[in-house]
Amino acid sequence: MSRIPKARKDAILSKMLAPHPISIRQLALQENLSEATLYNWRNQLRQEGRPVPEHHRSSENWSAQTRFAVVVETIAMSEIELSEYCRAKGLFPEQVKQWRDLSIQAQGQAEVSTPEQAQENKTLRKQNKQLEREILRKDKALAEAAALLILQKKVRALWGEPEED
Repeated sequence: MSRIPKARKDAILSKMLAPHPISIRQLALQENLSEATLYNWRNQLRQEGRPVPEHHRSSENWSAQTRFAVVVETIAMSEIELSEYCRAKGLFPEQVKQWRDLSIQAQGQAEVSTPEQAQENKTLRKQNKQLEREILRKDKALAEAAALLILQKKVRALWGEPEED
């Protein structure tokens, strides 16, 4: 297993931390590295508390963990430093201030999340998806039934049969 020089790793990480990063797959092909290595590096950055944007998400859709990492990084910055930071990350200072307010608000209201609550949330999300699939299936069946009724009326009209109601 070859070691990657620190300078090259830093250059790759800077591409990963860019305001609008390319996907891990594209970066792996471009740099001739495995995707697993890049995912590992990204996870290490997140564990260090660094904000790592994802290529398919705008800053409005960043994960709570990434938003919180931005808040932590910028908490002690002045307005000028915050503006420079935001320009480099492709953010607006107002976004960061809003995230900071939300973080403070959440801290005040936070309850310690238990594994049971997390499991319950997972179960509820699963049920929600299942119900949404069932609704889609029933909507399709209803549309099909309506189309068949219309077709039946047209056939009767074509053959001159009286309508049944």
